Amino acid sequence: MVEKLKVVKALTIAGSDSGGGAGVQADLKTFASLGVYGTAAITAITAQNTLGVKGIQEVSPEIVKAQIEAVVEDIGVDAAKTGMLYSPEIIYTVAEEVEKHSFPVVVDPVMIAKSGAPLLKKEAVDVLVRRLIPLATVVTPNIMEAEALSGIKICSLEDAKRAAEELGRLGAKAIVVKGGHMSLDKVYDTLYYEGKCKVYEAERIMSKNTHGTGCAFSAAIAAYLARGETVEEAVRKAKEFISQAIRFAYPVGKGFGPVNPMAPLYREAEKYEVLTTLEKAVEMLEKAPKVASLIPESQSNIGMALSHAASTMDVAAVPGRIVRLHTGVKASCHPMFGASKHVANTILAAMRHNPAIRSAMNIKYSKKLISLCESLSMAVSYYDRKLEPVEVKEKEGMTTIWGAEEAVKKLGKVPDVIYHEGDYGKEPMTIILGRDAVEVAQKVIRLSELNF
Repeated sequence: MVEKLKVVKALTIAGSDSGGGAGVQADLKTFASLGVYGTAAITAITAQNTLGVKGIQEVSPEIVKAQIEAVVEDIGVDAAKTGMLYSPEIIYTVAEEVEKHSFPVVVDPVMIAKSGAPLLKKEAVDVLVRRLIPLATVVTPNIMEAEALSGIKICSLEDAKRAAEELGRLGAKAIVVKGGHMSLDKVYDTLYYEGKCKVYEAERIMSKNTHGTGCAFSAAIAAYLARGETVEEAVRKAKEFISQAIRFAYPVGKGFGPVNPMAPLYREAEKYEVLTTLEKAVEMLEKAPKVASLIPESQSNIGMALSHAASTMDVAAVPGRIVRLHTGVKASCHPMFGASKHVANTILAAMRHNPAIRSAMNIKYSKKLISLCESLSMAVSYYDRKLEPVEVKEKEGMTTIWGAEEAVKKLGKVPDVIYHEGDYGKEPMTIILGRDAVEVAQKVIRLSELNF
């Protein structure tokens, strides 16, 4: 007998966002991104976009109940989350279903939209506290919601801990007070679980495109719980997940753009695309014997970055570099991420000024070569390593960043070619830049043919 594949299922009980950035739409994207089959019980239909909520139509409690029952009796629920519940009647209904079917539930006490529109009736707050929160596995209030539910003004991390502990008295197994709205240098989320507080720290990503952050975060916790993770691990992984979703948010609309719950999947797919493009570029270089004439004494490398690269680990290159042979050039290994420092730092510096320029290759320097570049209408700029500040020289890998910034400053834009004439013990070098590795390889091959 062939065993069936175990499919992990998660249910979202929340409102619909016509803008696609929050609510059920964000939850289902999150479930899918984390390999969980998502189902939904819609509690309200909202007409909204990145600027705000234009209208709300409540779904009857009977239909909310019918949606939950339909999912439970056929597909099953390994974990659930709630978002916008809107009315006391819907909260009563959801609480009854959670009690009846005993699935783990993450309660996101959605009260106010990012635009300021109320998403929970005032008379529903008491019902939320008395009926649903005591049934929750995890409750995920933001600062304003935690203040409203605990009665504690939160201005510091210690205030958040006190509020989380106070909310723990309401009966939920765990409380996560989200710290995104605290004015601190980093984001600190506070988990109160089994009588102890644990703080999760993350970089504060400066972006206005944070619509749906709370929805995706709570959905991620539910997804990880459905997959069998402990509460602490589910919160930790959801924290990492939402940081990526914010970093790669969608810049759509005129207001608060939505986070991107699909970012982890897109990122893995893009890694494959970058490596494939680099493989093709390396193959092109290896098939062009004249490229050997452009390889410097310190050898060459070619790199290409992910579209939202933040560090050298987001840039793929050739480990061991591209070496000169009698018959041409040869890459010492297949491309890998994190395999370059100098070329990668040049790419990262260029991307800060023009995100479309994601690739570069270093070749030897000569006045003839620079003249060839200019004759091909390439934008050329340079920097003088003799003017490099001492504090830059002292840090490994910083020279190329400083140099690229200087070259961009001189030209007023990211050039096609950056060169320097060396320094004591430092070989002169030319960097060819482009939109991707294939474009860079094409430029280098063309130069090799004209330079030979």
